[in-house]
Amino acid sequence: MQIVRDLLSVTEESGVSGINVTALLTKANLSHSRLSKFIDNLTGAGLINKIEFDGKNTFVITSKGKQYLETYVQFQSLADSFGLDL
Repeated sequence: MQIVRDLLSVTEESGVSGINVTALLTKANLSHSRLSKFIDNLTGAGLINKIEFDGKNTFVITSKGKQYLETYVQFQSLADSFGLDL
């Protein structure tokens, strides 16, 4: 769940211009094969959108992804207040 949060956070920070695979790999500190699995899950769940342009993939967060991220941050804050580790 923390990896999903990290990927969504990085994608949200990139704004409407999106983020490419190389930047996601670097910022999320994941291997390409592992990142591919997460991207498939996130796009399948409708949390991010994949945009192809000139043969390159760019990813942008969806409104559903923003809502998920916001809810996760609230849940993490609540868990922290009770001394729980996620």
